[in-house]
Amino acid sequence: MTQSASHIPQFRIGQGYDVHALVADRKLILGGVHVPSEKGLLGHSDADALLHAITDALLGAAGLNDIGQLFPDTDPQFKDMDSRILLRSALQKIQAAGFQVGNVDATIICQKPKLATFLPEMVRNIAADLAVTPSHVNLKA
Repeated sequence: MTQSASHIPQFRIGQGYDVHALVADRKLILGGVHVPSEKGLLGHSDADALLHAITDALLGAAGLNDIGQLFPDTDPQFKDMDSRILLRSALQKIQAAGFQVGNVDATIICQKPKLATFLPEMVRNIAADLAVTPSHVNLKA
């Protein structure tokens, strides 16, 4: 992430991390993609742990709190919300603070389901939501 002020460029890196329990009767959504699975992630929103981690990384790099403070799970307006909306909102907040996204690199840790075939669509979603080219988004699983 770089600050867009013209006098002294400032490069910042944010780290995000998220974990949710796997439960029956929930869709598994990662990177805005429905991944067929017997279980999904438990959460107030759609529980997209990948997008939550990226959202936290953006907010942290800009010094703008975290996803839990901006989108609390006690607020009914965020119930079952698409996490891509939260990511785009975080992007607007960091841009308003004078920052822009340079690149994203993220690792998804899970044993199953296998995610390799879903990664390209996740990359496209994240790149579109952050207004960067797909070559600036790298995902590993």
